[in-house]
Amino acid sequence: MTELDFVFWYWWVIGFILLVLEILTPGYFFMWMAISGFVTGALVLLIPATSMTMQVSVFSVLSVVAIIAWKFYGKKHSMESDHPLLNKRGVQYIGRVFSLHQPIKNGQGKIKVDDSIWKVHGEDCDINSRVKVVAIRGTVFEVEKVD
Repeated sequence: MTELDFVFWYWWVIGFILLVLEILTPGYFFMWMAISGFVTGALVLLIPATSMTMQVSVFSVLSVVAIIAWKFYGKKHSMESDHPLLNKRGVQYIGRVFSLHQPIKNGQGKIKVDDSIWKVHGEDCDINSRVKVVAIRGTVFEVEKVD
């Protein structure tokens, strides 16, 4: 049985397909495999007699090394956001004071924050009370009464 003969541009096509996958998925995972495919294709272009086993080995090792290197680099040089609470809507309300929308009875009530109503847990208070948000648990604010 003859060995499958991989031409250099096959690796470049694989690299291109992996780049398309990277565009369709988040996380910078397939990009490193695509680069490994392009490098493997360049190696086969320079050394056409490279065996299929060696080509797959080079691609595999380059992919694993590149992904691990990116993970370490990403942890060391994480991107800082100018809006760190953007996707943590409730956290931005911690420390703010609001008036109750519904009285707190049996530890549960509601406050109106801008245009939305949030459930709150805390000591029982009447409707005219003002409360301070001290923590958030899921979508429920933990509050304490402000004098």
